[in-house]
This record gives sequence, C-alpha cells and structure tokens, in this order.
Amino acid sequence: MELNKIYNEDCLEGMKRIPDGSVDLVVTSPPYDNLRSYNGVGDGWNRSKFEEIAKQLCRVLKEGGVIVWNVNDQTENGGKTGTSFRQCLYFMECGLLLNDTMIWRKTNPMPQVKQPRYSACFEYMFVFSKGKPAVFNPIMRKTAHAGMTYNSTCKNMGGENGRTFKNFKINDEAVEYNVWDIGVAQNETGHPAVFPLEIPIRHIQSWCNEGALVLDPFMGSGTTAIAAIKLGRNFIGFEMCEQYYELCCKRIAAEKAQLTLF
Repeated sequence: MELNKIYNEDCLEGMKRIPDGSVDLVVTSPPYDNLRSYNGVGDGWNRSKFEEIAKQLCRVLKEGGVIVWNVNDQTENGGKTGTSFRQCLYFMECGLLLNDTMIWRKTNPMPQVKQPRYSACFEYMFVFSKGKPAVFNPIMRKTAHAGMTYNSTCKNMGGENGRTFKNFKINDEAVEYNVWDIGVAQNETGHPAVFPLEIPIRHIQSWCNEGALVLDPFMGSGTTAIAAIKLGRNFIGFEMCEQYYELCCKRIAAEKAQLTLF
C-alpha cells in the first residue's frame, strides 16, 4: 500500500491491505452514533461494524503503538447512549491497554437548549496502547512556583511502614495535564465535523517520532494527514465519501505546495 495517500474506500476493506504491526499511531474521530450524516456514507455505522474495524486497528498496530480514539455520545430517549464507554471497553477486550482517558474541552462549545443536564463542552480522547507505549514525547507546561522548595513526607518505596521526610524543589516544567482546552475548528471546508488541527498535532508529537506511520481510518477533511505532513510523519487514510475524499486531496496538495515554498 502506498504511503502518504488517502484512499476513497471503506476503511474496513482498505485496512486489510495493511501488513500486520506496521502502523505506529492511529489518530481518528469515528462517527458519533447518529450525530452526523456525512452525506449518507455513515449510515452503516453500528456496533458490528465498529468491532470489525477495532480488530483491524489492533492487527495493524505495532507493538508499543498507540490509538487515539476521539469520540462522543448521542442523547437518545432522554439519556446518553454510553457508546464511547462500550467502545473503550471493547478495545481493552481486544488486548489493548487504556493508557489514558483524555478530555478535549471545547473553548467555544455550541450553545445548548434547556435540558435536565449541564451544557456539554467536552469529548473523550481515549488513548490505547499495544503494551507500553514505545514513544512518549510529552508536551510540557510551565510551573507556577518554579524553583520553590518545601518540606514534606513521601511513602516509603521499600515496603516498610511509615513515611520519609524529604526536601522537595519544584521543577521549572511539568508534564501537561490530560485535559486539553482547544476551540472547535472554524468550518470553511463543507465537512460537518472538522477535526481541530491542534488535536492531531499534539497527539502525533506525543506518541510517535519523525518518519513514523500515522493512520486515520475516518479521514474526513484530511486534518490528520495535514498534521502528519507538518510534523514529518508518513500517513495513510481512508474516506468513503467521494466529496470529502476530493476535499482531502485538495487540502493535502495545498499543504505540500506550501512546504515547497520554504
């Protein structure tokens, strides 16, 4: 299968051509229950289809590879479906580790009609790994009290009872929190659910190195591929809808052309 290319086909069929254990990272946002129509191409999305795709993703993922699964739940018959949790548990049943449950908190969420719950402003980003992640390049944040020292106690690590008094110094930096504040993408593409570029940028930086292979089975408007190009990674993607496939190709061509200017 040719790298750095998007295929206009069902990812379930396309992934069968990807060799076992050849993908370093999957970054994707699958259909959310029935929240979007995607020009009708998502009408066959159901539990059975999800399970088949999940098995293929587990097969093509390298040992130490990571899957980032950005998902949300529909409100149905007065309550949340819980589809996201069921999908999470299924990936774990397939043998993957739930490395982290991350939150994308939207800084500009859509207004909500009055209902018996608080306004929704986040989506889940489940981070699965095949064994321990082979790569982790953490995004760092500045600490508020860098350089300060304080006295405290810590648990004895040798198994003995009691605690040890120690002097601690606060580092200049710490690993970023697993709640990311990112605005919803301004939609100028015609796609109903554009992936904010910052999400795949941060995950690709975090979970793989330059030259790695990134897969997005639900490529949508091509944002994951654009992030991979910007960061020097290879990519493969699938998009069933011909309209969105053509949109992907145009955006990717524009990104590559921009790179040749420098």
